[in-house]
Amino acid sequence: MQAALQAIRRGDAGEVLRLTGEVLDLVPEHPEALRLAGIAHAAAGRHDLARDALQRSHDRNPDDALVLIDLGNAQQRCGEQDAARASWRKAAQLAPGHPMPPWNLGRSLQLEGRTDEAIDLLSQAAELAPDFMPARILLGDALVHAGRFDDADTHYRQALWHNPACGDAWRGLANIRTRPLSEEDREQLALNHGRADIGEPDRVAMGYALGKVCEDHGRHAEALAALQSANARLRLEAPWDAGGFSARVDAIIAATARLPAPRDPSLGHEAIFIVGMPRSGSTLFEQVLAAHPQVEGASELPDLEYVLQAESARRGHPFPGWVSQADADDWQRLGQDYLQRTARWRERRPRFTDKMPENWLYAGVLRAMLPGATVIETRRDRLETAWSCYKQHFYRLPHFSCDFDHIAAFMRDCERAMEIFRERDPGRVHLQSYEALQRDAEAAIRVLLDACGLPFDAACLRFQDARRSVRTASAAQVRQPLRADTGRTAGYGPLLDPLRAALAAIGPG
Repeated sequence: MQAALQAIRRGDAGEVLRLTGEVLDLVPEHPEALRLAGIAHAAAGRHDLARDALQRSHDRNPDDALVLIDLGNAQQRCGEQDAARASWRKAAQLAPGHPMPPWNLGRSLQLEGRTDEAIDLLSQAAELAPDFMPARILLGDALVHAGRFDDADTHYRQALWHNPACGDAWRGLANIRTRPLSEEDREQLALNHGRADIGEPDRVAMGYALGKVCEDHGRHAEALAALQSANARLRLEAPWDAGGFSARVDAIIAATARLPAPRDPSLGHEAIFIVGMPRSGSTLFEQVLAAHPQVEGASELPDLEYVLQAESARRGHPFPGWVSQADADDWQRLGQDYLQRTARWRERRPRFTDKMPENWLYAGVLRAMLPGATVIETRRDRLETAWSCYKQHFYRLPHFSCDFDHIAAFMRDCERAMEIFRERDPGRVHLQSYEALQRDAEAAIRVLLDACGLPFDAACLRFQDARRSVRTASAAQVRQPLRADTGRTAGYGPLLDPLRAALAAIGPG
């Protein structure tokens, strides 16, 4: 057992399993051996085996809070959210001074948009372990999502007091976009970004933050250099396959050309999908809709992708390979699964938004799966959208945003797919222009509400007053009145000519 513990510390999962296996051969239900075996299985990505080993350990030693913490982690990775939270809550009762149960609970609730509950739990974790930076950073993020920017600023800066090269803290400060960092902040950020003793994740995160603060201070050449460095590092970590992605879009367009007539044409009427390019104004359009008394703004939900992934796993073929074999009953079952997964967003109001931009990939199947749903595609000036994507640190890798040509190719694929989906289902798939909203807000909002089948409500004109959790990089911006001067590319002049050329190559938009 001592050797197994040492192997855990070294990260040698294979050796842990070998050693705990020897113990379990002698004592089949040894609780600590089962716990360590569960940790090793989790480290190797075998989460079902980890859950089973940890459950057996818990059965033998039900008052061990450490087992419950690890069990909850494994249950969460197996998609058993309720069971995971129950494990963490019991661990919190058994070990009220341990920071991990409130941390895990807070992180889980934050991902679901239950921001106020998450803030309380993450505050507990940060108080119990002041040096535990992940809790302090995620608490700062949750406070931003709740619109509590002063409190968020305090927690990010406390993290920097502990570690001036904490990339996530700099990222959080830079993402409070309505508050430019000071010249002193810029100098400190540049100094720490140049250190030789920091890890790659911190260097990348600080690179994006440095680009943002340099742009805010009119140092456009320095901003571009910092962003080029950050994107190049991220691109090396996980290269984007533009050709493979375009081929996948072709396959999706072809596979969704013919779909069976829906059993219930009204299924999914509650849902409003907001899709399109990231950084195209989708959060602003959602904020407008969330100000309506009939609409709950749910932000970026993973559920549509999860439902289709689960069906792919069940059939043994990736999406869209099985689309042609699915009949009307299959699509109704999948639509009902999605609505069940998202039911909590209709507890207060009858309609809800799902603002996951990448859901444009699945918009083609919605006329069979959720035929009553509304799909809103948001578009913004191509150059501003592309540049905003390049500046944004996306965590889901590989990502198209690290290269000008890849951004242009992705934009072309998104636009051409959505044009086809709109032609196939013109009554449900609508195009909304960010610039039209800037030119005449009331007229654009009336068009948006009409597309969603909603009556006009003057509260939508005061969208910045809507109180809700906004879990995107635009959390601060959408709480401000609408501005006409959001463009940031003009200051770069010819520095962005390569991006302009890449966009020109994909044709008119």
